[in-house]
Amino acid sequence: MPTQSPDAEIWFLTGSQSLYGEETLRQVAEQSQRIAQTLSPQLPVRLAWRPVLTTADAIRRACLDATSCDSCVGVMAWMHTFSPAKMWTAGLEALRKPLLHLHTQANVSLPWSEIDMDFMNLNQAAHGDREFGYIQSRLGVARKIVAGHVSDPPVTERVEAWTRAALGWRAAQSLRMARFGDNMRNVAVTEGDKVAAERIFGFSVNTWGVNDLVAVVDAMADADVDALTAQYDDAYDVVPELRADGERRESLRYAARQELGLRLFLADGGFTAFTTNFEDLGGLRQLPGLAVQRLMADGYGFGGEGDWKTSALLRVLKVMSTGRDGGTSFMEDYTYHLGPGEPKILGAHMLEVCPSIGNGRASCEIHPLGIGNREDPVRLVFTAQPGPGFVVGISDVGDRFRLTANVIEIVEPDEPLPRLPVARAVWKPEPDFATSTESWLLAGGPHHTVLSTAVGLEALEDFARIAGTELLVIDAETDRRQFAKELRWNQAYYRLARGL
Repeated sequence: MPTQSPDAEIWFLTGSQSLYGEETLRQVAEQSQRIAQTLSPQLPVRLAWRPVLTTADAIRRACLDATSCDSCVGVMAWMHTFSPAKMWTAGLEALRKPLLHLHTQANVSLPWSEIDMDFMNLNQAAHGDREFGYIQSRLGVARKIVAGHVSDPPVTERVEAWTRAALGWRAAQSLRMARFGDNMRNVAVTEGDKVAAERIFGFSVNTWGVNDLVAVVDAMADADVDALTAQYDDAYDVVPELRADGERRESLRYAARQELGLRLFLADGGFTAFTTNFEDLGGLRQLPGLAVQRLMADGYGFGGEGDWKTSALLRVLKVMSTGRDGGTSFMEDYTYHLGPGEPKILGAHMLEVCPSIGNGRASCEIHPLGIGNREDPVRLVFTAQPGPGFVVGISDVGDRFRLTANVIEIVEPDEPLPRLPVARAVWKPEPDFATSTESWLLAGGPHHTVLSTAVGLEALEDFARIAGTELLVIDAETDRRQFAKELRWNQAYYRLARGL
């Protein structure tokens, strides 16, 4: 069973009507409670059953209450019997939380020899949910639809994926980001409309001077620095020059000082994501590497070179993946292996790859960076754990934001990488290298991405639906011609959908 978030819940709304009488409504309530009790333990949040809704006023009030309740991250609705859909109009118009339409029924099998009209009156979801589906389509309500019995694992898995997307949406709505400095000069894709991002996703993105952070870093107590440095000794394979008797121990202590200062700055400001930029380091002696890696491992969003969009996306996916196996990291497509054998992509960054995707114990090392004009930075070096996952990037394409995702298989490097002084991941993209990269380039996908082996693709699709944001998926079924057509169709659709 997944660990449930203590401050979040999904409301379970059941629709019916007073026409059937008190006895039938009592059975509706009992059966809908059992459905909720069956589902709830399978989800990362508690499923909170609400009283059966039989009037337009009650429906509207429930939807308003769900919208205003901070702990409610989404609403799941099921029409146990027949709930005339005009009653739902005002409520659905008022609802501002993610919605899942669960098309299920109380029983798995029909009791063929016992079916009478009492049974038929009680078990009407087959057409009750069709009535509900109509009004949602008529009103243009964005929702996910899951059909099947809640005892069926594929059903609960799809519901669970949507629940994680709803958690990610709440994280986006409350996300505050600290950008330390601006983005890398003359880079296009890391720019974007921050006002539009706050309107669409809820991201609050603002800039702080790097020296505001430096003042906090420099004020960290030596005793706290020494204690954290000792934790590094225990947690990682620290290279000899950084150990307690090594000639570069002070560099590791400064990395610890950076981590303590960053944690304090972010916690005091209520920030859950941040960016740095090697072109704007102020009084920092090192480009933060180890500190950023450890903060990402604890769930913070991060983007290099001031990339606030990727930082926010990483934070959202971190929340969505809470409690699941695998990892999620900031990533960059760096270079290719084009043969012999199957082509592969080597992903890395200057320093900042999250150890949650690592395979085994990381090495804590120090190497020259070559850019940034600062002291050599400390970083964790490791190779990503093989397995399935995806990379996803976010772009501002002018009139909207676009998510581009590629399904991948992380693999072991063909040979050891003894001279590569950074964390890395090697993967094979679906459906093949040429189709993947050509489609990504055609979509204008960014070079910075989020790599995840913990968040399922369905949860990402659910998040995009909740956000009303374009998502292009490159996977085993992708065809170049069809992908180009999808881009053209999307261009027309999203412009028309905005209205005048």
